[in-house]
Amino acid sequence: MKILFLVQSEQRAILDRLYEGIQRSCECDIRWLGRDDQANLRRYFRDHVDVARYERILFFLRFKQEIRQVDFIRSVPNLVILEHDAYQNYIRCKYTGKFSAHYHKLPWARVISSGYVVSKRLRQEGVDAVFVPKGYDQALLRDLGYERDIELGFVGSTKSVAYSGRKALLDELAKVENLVVTRTNSGEEYLNTLNRIRFFVSADVGMGEYMIKNFEAMACGCVLLAYDQGEEENRALGFVDMENLVLYRTVVELRDKLAQLRADPAWAARIAVNGRMLAESRYSFARIGAGVVQAMQAPLRSAPTPGWFCRLRNRLGV
Repeated sequence: MKILFLVQSEQRAILDRLYEGIQRSCECDIRWLGRDDQANLRRYFRDHVDVARYERILFFLRFKQEIRQVDFIRSVPNLVILEHDAYQNYIRCKYTGKFSAHYHKLPWARVISSGYVVSKRLRQEGVDAVFVPKGYDQALLRDLGYERDIELGFVGSTKSVAYSGRKALLDELAKVENLVVTRTNSGEEYLNTLNRIRFFVSADVGMGEYMIKNFEAMACGCVLLAYDQGEEENRALGFVDMENLVLYRTVVELRDKLAQLRADPAWAARIAVNGRMLAESRYSFARIGAGVVQAMQAPLRSAPTPGWFCRLRNRLGV
């Protein structure tokens, strides 16, 4: 399968290994689009793309740029959209409901979503949605065997509206525990910091899926304390409470389980090892990239007849 893969040239997460995983699993023409090209996809395609050369065209672009250009995007054949932020469709933030609205304008496009329940909800709304989870950079992140001198820690952002629940929980926990909350540069500094943390507190409160940091912490040998995203999500990921991670819903529950593991260090060590083995066996970007390509293989829905979108807008009075 020959794929044109359009990605953002500027993004916070380093996802090069994910892109390599996709490239190794298909014939892939990857292009990095800057802000100007993302803001004018019609011009970019006119000047640089022969769509007839590709069996799939895969977008991994800024959502706010996609929704501004739906009139053009609906002309792109064999379209697949890779999306790691569609959970925002179902939480209170500036994108609430906007992913659904966008995908309903592109009913023949396939959406590869990183949330199991998010994918299920999108399918219930009529979207051709497929679940492929997030993962971690196996070339960068690993257990270095360091002495872990930070007992309880979190690394990452708490500033955006989408992270308001995360910040509230971490603030509450910090009042009763010696919690280290920090930020690092990507790369070696991040690797070394994760390897200093014994218990990594993941607080993806209300998000409905697990963020990349969960898989990164597991891969680095932390005991992952993860806010529980629900039975369906856990089953899909192979997450088993007190076996390969620790799940909690409240600070009280988190502290109770933490006390058990402090009293039984061998149990905590087993959870860390099991979590690392799960991450290594299922969630490296090499494996996730192959999963993305597999999710594109099945035939796409047929595109509607020309003029359908104008007729839809007329019927809706928009």
